[in-house]
Amino acid sequence: MDQTDDVLSKAPLFAALNDEGANALRASITEIRLGRGQRLFAEGDAGDRLYVILSGKVKLTRTAVDGRENLLGVLGPGEMFGELSLFDPRPRTASAIAVTDVVLAGLGHDDLRPFLADRPEVAVHLLKALAQRLRRTNDVMADLVFTDVPGRVAKQLLDLAERFGKQGDDGLHVHHDLTQEELAQLVGASRETVNKALADFAGRGWLRIEAKAVVLVDVERMQKRAR
Repeated sequence: MDQTDDVLSKAPLFAALNDEGANALRASITEIRLGRGQRLFAEGDAGDRLYVILSGKVKLTRTAVDGRENLLGVLGPGEMFGELSLFDPRPRTASAIAVTDVVLAGLGHDDLRPFLADRPEVAVHLLKALAQRLRRTNDVMADLVFTDVPGRVAKQLLDLAERFGKQGDDGLHVHHDLTQEELAQLVGASRETVNKALADFAGRGWLRIEAKAVVLVDVERMQKRAR
């Protein structure tokens, strides 16, 4: 199994498939490459395919009436997006933009629908992935109401660490690849307030701030602050 197959096998779409089914689905894949900052699709576009990230990171955003951008989430290798329109064929509810150079596997809905009709267990896996995303959205909404900004910053960093972190001798390295403004959008607060929280954590020795990254030195303290 090469690296691409290994990443695809972790995606909800492929997790329920045997080798025969996975190979059949791979035959319909289109590989897409994006440069950093390049837009894959925009909010309001017609949705005709879903995507699995093979390498790199993608951010999902929505734009307010006054032009402000809200960062809904950051996704990395093995994660899937764009599947909502497979079950609800209306325009895209968010924009997808490459945070880094990205390689994607694209699967058209016209290829997927007959495939899923013969394999309902795969459709169940997709619905489970959608349900998990809805739970995460509900958690984010609750945090915006009940959790202060430092708590939200701690929680987002821990979430990013769980998906992108690599343990080193000096702590857990989290290369989130986000600008300060993007990190603030992800937390749902101003950049100044988020930077103040990060500086406080750094002053306490809980983390070290690096360019588009942090090193979590005291994960236990961060977990307590996130509660």
